[in-house]
Amino acid sequence: QVQLVESGGGLVQAGGSLKLSCAASGSWFRLATMGWYRQAPGEARDLVAELTFGGSTKYADSVKGRFTISRDNAKNTVYLQMNSLKPEDTAVYYCKADPWRYWGQGTQVTVSS
Repeated sequence: QVQLVESGGGLVQAGGSLKLSCAASGSWFRLATMGWYRQAPGEARDLVAELTFGGSTKYADSVKGRFTISRDNAKNTVYLQMNSLKPEDTAVYYCKADPWRYWGQGTQVTVSS
């Protein structure tokens, strides 16, 4: 059974940092393109950052220079380090594994002003 389990969300003040983790089941992980997405209330779910199995990265313009995606294939885990957080970063954050389109259940990030 495929599982993606996010953790690390919470409440933080503007300017603070959080590190999200997404633990995956299965040896498929090392071949996956892993992405972090976020969805605010009433908004679409948008890509935040993506990391291919080859190490290429992609970031949304709004998070460039503040967020960093990384992975540890030995632990089947992808991370999202979020620094200099802003209230507009408040959303539910999801991880996704492609090309299989596996999704995690999401973790809430709330940034207070």
